[in-house]
Order: sequence, then structure tokens, then C-alpha cells
Amino acid sequence: MQHHIHKDSPIAASDGPLPPGALEQWFATPQGAYVLAWERAQLDRIVADVFGYFAVQVGVPGVDFLQANRATSRFCAGLYGKCAVVADAHELPFAAESLDLLLMPHLLEFSDEPHQILREAERVLRPEGELIVTGFNPISLWGLRKLFLRARRAPWNAEFVSVLRVKDWLKLLNFEMRGGRFGCYKPPFESEKWLCRFDFLENAGNHWWPVAGAVYVMQAKKRVAGMRVITPRWRRQPQRASGLSAASSKITNRYQGSIDEQ
Repeated sequence: MQHHIHKDSPIAASDGPLPPGALEQWFATPQGAYVLAWERAQLDRIVADVFGYFAVQVGVPGVDFLQANRATSRFCAGLYGKCAVVADAHELPFAAESLDLLLMPHLLEFSDEPHQILREAERVLRPEGELIVTGFNPISLWGLRKLFLRARRAPWNAEFVSVLRVKDWLKLLNFEMRGGRFGCYKPPFESEKWLCRFDFLENAGNHWWPVAGAVYVMQAKKRVAGMRVITPRWRRQPQRASGLSAASSKITNRYQGSIDEQ
């Protein structure tokens, strides 16, 4: 699908239906490519450190967000496009406690029952399995754009879900937050020229208003009450190494808005 936007127009308000693959088509626009580049960078870093046998991405089959993951078997599930498994996110066709990693890019805001999607995630993930969610932040310039223009084209026709709400849902389902990031602080301009003019807002946003990024990535681990994970002896690290790892994590969290700040 071609997007015809005047090159000097900072923001366009196009309306239209949401066909299958609309989000992938939006990712091909300058505005979408800006968001996609940030999300790819975050997800590549996160999924590279998640190990296991089965890693599944649900939705957005036109973009492989699991490319950096090293699971034995990784594939995409969804209702359209080149999906290895035809699946509805509200009723996943996977056995209970069968997946090690479940990635859900922008599923919650396009669903009428986002909590049901998370319940399914809890069901199919094994104990200590990882869940990764991406979403659009309503408390941002992009959230204001959606509020006032009310376009019917992706992603503006979505129901942006706040980080605090997702955190509450995950807590009720016995997930433990592992971390997350906010990103993309430029205004929601359609043209590449206008986006480039506001490059300075990336560093400024991270420093001055880190929780107001246009999008977020959240990582959570499924916990089971009463279960104790016993790690092999050869994986245990000396106390000094553990301390260095914690210090390194604190340093890393300083370069971008952390989900933990909400």
C-alpha cells in the first residue's frame, strides 16, 4: 500500500480500515520505520539472552522480531501472512506450559480483550518462561496525537494501553517484571525530513521525560507459587562476578527511560 503524503506536511491524519498486515505496512513509512528501528534494537538485545526450546512470536508476521534469539525452535503464529501456525492470540493452540519465550508485539492495543491475551500467555508459558510485550504509550506526544485526531488507520485506531495497566494485569497473573524501556521521543511526524529535524529530542527525552516515549518494551517472567528453581552447580558464579553483573545492569539502565520508573 502506498502512502501519499505531502513532503512538507509534519503530521497527516489519514483515515481508513485496518486490513491484515496494516501495521507492517505502516512500518514501511518513515514514521513507522522510526519506531521499528528502535523496537528491533531493544528486542534483539533482550531475546538474545533468553534460552530454551520453543520461542514464539504472535502477530506482525511481516517482521521477524526473534531473529536474534537462539532457541531450538522459533516461529511466528497469527491469523494472516506467512505464519508457521495459524492462531488467534485469545486462544493459542499450544499445550499448557510448553513455551520458553512468547513475544507479543503490539497485540494488546489492537484487541478488545487484552487481558484474555495475557491469560493465554500465562497458560502456555512454562514456569520461569519469558513474556515480552511491546505497545504504544498513551502518556506521550503520540498519545496526544491519537486523542485529538482520532484517525482510523493503524496505529492510531488502536487503544493505547498504559504501562501501569499492563503491569497490574501481569501482577494478577503472577508475572514478575524483568525490566523494560520507553523510546521514540520525537513528535509523530509523517515525513522523514521533519523527523530528522527533531533528532535532538531522543537524548533530551531520555534525560528529562523518560516515561513519555511513544512506545515501550516490557519483559516479564512467569512465576509459580511454591516452586523453587535449582540451578546446576556449574552455572553458579562467584560472588564477585555477581556483584559486577549487578553494577553493570545499573549502568546500562541509565541510558534510556526505564519501565521501572513508572
